[in-house]
Amino acid sequence: MTAQVIPYLHIKGAARAIEFYRQAFGATEVLRLSEPDGKIGHAEIQIGGARIMIADEYPEYGILGPQSLGGTSVSLHLTVPDVDAFAQQAVAAGAKLAKPIKDEFYGERGGRLEDPFGHVWQVMTRIEEVSPEEMQRRYDALLAGGGQG
Repeated sequence: MTAQVIPYLHIKGAARAIEFYRQAFGATEVLRLSEPDGKIGHAEIQIGGARIMIADEYPEYGILGPQSLGGTSVSLHLTVPDVDAFAQQAVAAGAKLAKPIKDEFYGERGGRLEDPFGHVWQVMTRIEEVSPEEMQRRYDALLAGGGQG
């Protein structure tokens, strides 16, 4: 068996979040386990080739989302075919463009979105293959010029 990492998002309002991800990111719902009151105990969505697990908050078990915690320390990196169109669609659906879309030194064009539930998404499209050595050279030049990566 090979190790696999799948993000598991805890969200205040998981059902609304699944609908947002469908509209904003083109997600498809794969699985939903609902409680009688509508609370989602577990759900899975697919965005391109990425599987993401989702559940409502369960404060009684210490399971809280970014809104209840006052932010998140994790971002999700999502590679898409056309980052400009993807970001435009996400913003139209209610995401906030936290960092404008631009070409980056490491060979990707991208930016940062914050969804209405407090999760942060680094959205990118690969525009060139950059070797680790060239990436370091560009990063050094960026830092020498006073820029930020």
